[in-house]
Amino acid sequence: MTNQPAISTLTLLHRIPDSWDADPWAEVRPLIDGVDVLQRFHPAGRADSCRYWRGPAESWPLAVTEEPRRVMITEPTCTAGCCGALYVTMRREGDQVIWDAWENTSDRTAVPPDFRFDTAQYEAELARAAADRGWEEPLDTIARLLEQTLADSGWFEWWGCVLTGVSPRRAEPDLPEEITSPEGVDVEFRQDRGPREAPGFYQCELPVIGDRSVAEHVRLLADHILADDPRKAADALGG
Repeated sequence: MTNQPAISTLTLLHRIPDSWDADPWAEVRPLIDGVDVLQRFHPAGRADSCRYWRGPAESWPLAVTEEPRRVMITEPTCTAGCCGALYVTMRREGDQVIWDAWENTSDRTAVPPDFRFDTAQYEAELARAAADRGWEEPLDTIARLLEQTLADSGWFEWWGCVLTGVSPRRAEPDLPEEITSPEGVDVEFRQDRGPREAPGFYQCELPVIGDRSVAEHVRLLADHILADDPRKAADALGG
């Protein structure tokens, strides 16, 4: 009698990073049968940010098709070329999803074993994680809703600019107050100047202060940006 390969269970866990210099948004960390196997084999690595889970299902970082796809599943806060990364090849075979052909380019060359998942459970967990907002702190909710408000307004396009993202800016408890920015959100956008000129990049650092509700914070911050040319409220980052 032939033994059937074990079927594992995928769980996706949102985790707000301790250090947010690389990406302030929560990472979406895969647990396999309840175990963070990636922590064992690539402890310096971060999983994909939740901001990559906001588009259509086929664009989600762990989405699979019948065509094998090599995925960087964790990377360091610097670059993969600097400290290495952990890669896996993902594909769907009928009612199973397979993760195999692991590659570890860090100084830890060991890799996880191959895994098989039930396709229905796997895809349901991806959809659940993409819709999950339970992990958010108020600052995350403010940043997400402000980005949606600004994107829906069309205001940046009116001024010849493109909104590229809104991110939470968390307090840094280990730094002296005089050299750290207050907790708030960062609004980033660019201006495309033409085929012969480099684009200009801008950032607005907006503080979140007081005991206002999330909705009131979003309204006040949006009003500040939408009152005038957004470049007047921003710092130029180059270009």
